[in-house]
Amino acid sequence: MPESRMQRFCKGLRNAFSLEDPLGPLTDEDRELLDKIACAIARRQMTIPAILLLESLRPLNYIGSQAMVFLRPFLTGIIHPGNYDRFTEIMERREGIAALVQAIEAEKTRTKELSQ
Repeated sequence: MPESRMQRFCKGLRNAFSLEDPLGPLTDEDRELLDKIACAIARRQMTIPAILLLESLRPLNYIGSQAMVFLRPFLTGIIHPGNYDRFTEIMERREGIAALVQAIEAEKTRTKELSQ
């Protein structure tokens, strides 16, 4: 028997306040993509502004990822569509911004050590 509207609503409401991520933990491929992004940010010497922006937008990570979906047609001419879609999925996750900030900080530390 198909689910009623109320059953679907209750099922969705249970997931809305769940602390577990339905997409699961970040994979090695996801972390590799975040490392590439962090390297590009560090190469442009934008680590501090990037970290400041990401930390201030952390509570709005899902809304930001949906804005990325909206901007996809304009940005996929510059960025590979597969990587863009994966990055959007990473930013939907609760730990996505934290993982990107950690990757940026690690890259910043690495480039600082190499320059000395």
